[in-house]
Amino acid sequence: MTVCVYGLWHLGTVTAACLASRGVATVGLAETLAAAAELNAGKAPLFEPGLDALLAQGLQAGTLSFTHDIAAAVSLADLLWVNFDTPVDDDDVADVGYVLDRVRGTFPHLKDGAVVLISSQVPVGSTGLLEHDFAAVAKGRKVSFAYSPENLRLGDAIRVFTQSERIVIGVRSDDARKVIEPVLKPFCDTLLWTRVESAEMVKHALNSYLATCVTFTNEIATICESVSADMSEVETALRLDPRIGKKAYVRAGSAFGGGTLARDVQFLKSIAKDGDVRVPVLAAVLESNDHHKGWVVRHLRRQLRALAGKKVGVLGLAYKAGTDAIRRSVAIEVIEELVAEGADVTVFDPKVAALPEPLSSAVTIASSANAVFKGSEAVVLATEWPQFRELDFAALIPSMKRTMLIDQNAFVSKQLADLSGLDYIVAGKVQ
Repeated sequence: MTVCVYGLWHLGTVTAACLASRGVATVGLAETLAAAAELNAGKAPLFEPGLDALLAQGLQAGTLSFTHDIAAAVSLADLLWVNFDTPVDDDDVADVGYVLDRVRGTFPHLKDGAVVLISSQVPVGSTGLLEHDFAAVAKGRKVSFAYSPENLRLGDAIRVFTQSERIVIGVRSDDARKVIEPVLKPFCDTLLWTRVESAEMVKHALNSYLATCVTFTNEIATICESVSADMSEVETALRLDPRIGKKAYVRAGSAFGGGTLARDVQFLKSIAKDGDVRVPVLAAVLESNDHHKGWVVRHLRRQLRALAGKKVGVLGLAYKAGTDAIRRSVAIEVIEELVAEGADVTVFDPKVAALPEPLSSAVTIASSANAVFKGSEAVVLATEWPQFRELDFAALIPSMKRTMLIDQNAFVSKQLADLSGLDYIVAGKVQ
């Protein structure tokens, strides 16, 4: 069995490394010679804990290799696993054509009996479209198409892949199942086999449900702030209700970012529009989330009035802890708004050392948290890096011009419990 993984950013690189670690002969198909060379040197395209080491393990064992030769890679594959991270624009609209065109480019090289497994984030119906397109150029070859929604999380991807609670796979035939099952079974005991369109819809439904939970919770938290209720107490009560549950997304905090959840909400809105189906709940989710992205700046304005000329420190730039990805990061959007209002912004992130222009020229990138606090009128904790809980707040806070810390997710609330004289602002509590 040979698996070719096509699409080598976060999703694909993690997939290739994890497959190779279990002895699966894995070829990663890169789009450029330079990208293949970097990966063959054991260097992942972005930071993910443990990924470089897992790449090195597979390369050394001979179960993993990378190439940019599409014909050589695809013609060997019993299973072509498509793992492109589908690009999204600033409105969370996905460039689906980016993925579909690349899959179509493999059609001349697919061998008879191969299976194409799609895990890229594409709208329901995309796998069927690819099946139809391949049939026109098949030339007698029998190739099966399947879909399995990815569920990786930045910063925890290797554990999620290797210890999956369940994997959903949509197939049309037993032939496809016989190829896919031995590849996935070592990673998960619960394989849920569905029709292809159901598997595609699972991804949309899951992410849209989570997005709805986040926005609903943040709206309730904002109401709590206006009526002297404490959202953390409300959260505790909600989790005790078995209809909601202990793992529910009911913790007040920041808006969701990264484009992942929003992409699926946009998919469903578009599909519903095409089918003349009204979806008033889904239609409101992104509007609510976009409004909540302004929570930090609204509270800064309330406390500092005009922000022009005020020094504001920001701890964290990454989309989330455990990664250096800043694409669609809520922290970046907050910083952009602060800069637009004339604030003097100093930032620090343990994994992000540079920002793209024009933001790079507009902010000061510090090499430690100390510079973020010193002389600031407010500090915003934007990314939940565990090392931020280890900061010596008793020493850092007195260095501020005004002692105000905005910690939307209450991430360091325990560390600040014994400090007095601090304006500590979190979501869901009266300020």
